[in-house]
Amino acid sequence: MSVTVAAIMVLALTLYACTGIADYGAGFWDLTAGGRDRGRLPRSLIDNAVTPVWEANHVWLIYVLVLCWTGFGSTFASVMSTLYIPLAIALLGIVLRAAGFAMSKDAARARMRHLAGWLFGVGSFLTPFCLGTAVGAVLTGRIPVGNAAGDEITSWLNPSSILAGLLTVAIGAYVSAVYLLAEAHRHGTTPLHGYFRFRARAAGVTGLLLGLGLLLALHADERQMFDRVVQRGWPLLLLSLALLAGSFRLATGVRVWRMRLVAAGGIAALVWAWAVAQYPYLLPFSLTVRDGAADPATLRWLLIWFVGALVLVVPALILLFWLDQKGELGEDPETSRAPTTGSAQA
Repeated sequence: MSVTVAAIMVLALTLYACTGIADYGAGFWDLTAGGRDRGRLPRSLIDNAVTPVWEANHVWLIYVLVLCWTGFGSTFASVMSTLYIPLAIALLGIVLRAAGFAMSKDAARARMRHLAGWLFGVGSFLTPFCLGTAVGAVLTGRIPVGNAAGDEITSWLNPSSILAGLLTVAIGAYVSAVYLLAEAHRHGTTPLHGYFRFRARAAGVTGLLLGLGLLLALHADERQMFDRVVQRGWPLLLLSLALLAGSFRLATGVRVWRMRLVAAGGIAALVWAWAVAQYPYLLPFSLTVRDGAADPATLRWLLIWFVGALVLVVPALILLFWLDQKGELGEDPETSRAPTTGSAQA
């Protein structure tokens, strides 16, 4: 039963990576879009793509946290107490991102809207980077069992963890650029086709180089985990690379839903390559899934609530994304702030 609950937690992480990480990537492209005039068109597309779904994309992060502290309390305590610095920065990024995104719509002055957009972009970089460094700390076995038993600085400020953080940002930027390229085709925004195609290629090449760098750093840092990744996870890593590359090719077509599924499959394969390499450890190489699991009664109730989530939450999210792709969701002009004269003319 403990293995089943652990698999559900990995599934929730996969769903968050497929939705939330791409969401952060959109914020990264918003941050790097340039000045107000130069970045107006891509920011408008980003706003239209993110607005209907940006809160729903992060439901899975909450689910992962609840599942971990309930089903694997010792792991949750060890990770949170050792990695409280990057996780606190990630939380700050989430707050900045949410506040900036909301304020960018309601601020009356252009300067405040620009500041809010900047906060949105900075938060969209900080959060995936810090979450990636936390994954790198776990991957390299720097989280021992116990309350604050690991080093609060070197556990996440090391080459492997930093590369893992940058890789997370690059993956989100790549998938988001592919999504936005597809959205540009769907909305007929021709000037943005080449814009996001170039950024998708740049982010893809950067992510590939960072992935190779992470493998080299892992080889020098934690040879046992490197061997596990290479020996166990190589089919999934190759599958991830093929699917992510294929999603770029599909983004220029009309089957946007197919492109999204292929891109999501590429991210899922990457997450499961990590999970397969690490199994049966929750904290390599000191705590296994069975040893770190909660009481069987608690695990049983977690499985019951998982079934409830499948029945209630998943269909609602599918309906949300379906309505979004059908163009049925958007802001009501009667309830939104009226644009200024300059923005209306633009």
